[in-house]
Amino acid sequence: PHLDRIEERKAVEGAPITYGDFAAALSEVFHAVDHLQRCGQLTVTPTYFEVITATAFVAFRNAGVAMAVIEVGLGGRMDATNIVTPVATAVTSIAFDHERHLGFTLAAIAYEKAGITKPGVPMVMGILPDEAEVVVEAEATAALAPLIRADEAVEVVGYERGTCVVRCTHWGASGDLRLSLAGRHQGINSATTVALLRAVNAAGYPVPSSAVAHALTGASWPGRLEWITVGRGHLLIDAAHNPSGAEALACYLRDAAEPPMPMALVVMEDKVLDGIVGPLAPHVSHWWCTQVPMARSRSHDGLARDVRALFPGTPVSSTPEPLEAIDRALADQGRAMAAGSIYFIGPARARLLASGHASI
Repeated sequence: PHLDRIEERKAVEGAPITYGDFAAALSEVFHAVDHLQRCGQLTVTPTYFEVITATAFVAFRNAGVAMAVIEVGLGGRMDATNIVTPVATAVTSIAFDHERHLGFTLAAIAYEKAGITKPGVPMVMGILPDEAEVVVEAEATAALAPLIRADEAVEVVGYERGTCVVRCTHWGASGDLRLSLAGRHQGINSATTVALLRAVNAAGYPVPSSAVAHALTGASWPGRLEWITVGRGHLLIDAAHNPSGAEALACYLRDAAEPPMPMALVVMEDKVLDGIVGPLAPHVSHWWCTQVPMARSRSHDGLARDVRALFPGTPVSSTPEPLEAIDRALADQGRAMAAGSIYFIGPARARLLASGHASI
């Protein structure tokens, strides 16, 4: 998902496409939809995500993209992106989220995600819970898709100053590499990435080891464990919006030995509140609950009421203004966090950076 501008969803050579290129591709999609509906070949109205996916494919075609990384929107089996015939596929992780659509067990969620498996196409399996791993293995076997285990691609050899140090076990890259992305979970993600690149390389699309090393040590991911200077204060923003994301953020805070600090928080109505705030509670000294202007957002006062009931020993305040919640959180200690929803941290980050504050 994008943080602030929808063009971010489509990047070419590392940069989001321009507004003009996005508008041109979108216009082409709308024209095709109108034509197909007039001809009676399309009897339904495409969804938002279907239109955005088609727009991405048009934009990539217009830009002459030779190799694209396509991320599913939700699940995989019934996802709009699943019309492609890829060089390789990957299931990176399995965790509880979007249960209403994907299922209420890890096995059910794994079945939907493994729906991207294609006959004979290599499938990279990330480091998954046992019940999910069994399902992905079965789907790959049924499709005669070679299964590649990510845990055989990278060895995590250390963890220093909030980042993993890894070693590529079956590639030409020599020496240990410090990942540029923070968080212990990025060790697992790097393994999946390297395994997928090995599959692409084996399929006849050369990926030199130097490029792999550059990617692991130079990647950036805005809005994920990102520190921003705000005046004299420091704000940690993170897109954690489900239990697994909250666990990853909490793990980072533990590893970094960060003392408890105030948190500006937004949570959507369809998310499991205690699954998000529970892992973070030991790291929060004061909850500043707020909301974003969309129907799915919990109201600031309702969120405050529910958080107060869960953690009666921690101060809880609320305000309907997201940036005010951040300002007040920072005023407490000069160091604070903002998390709980991409719809919150994306626009807030953009406004902070536009105001002259800097990402560290």
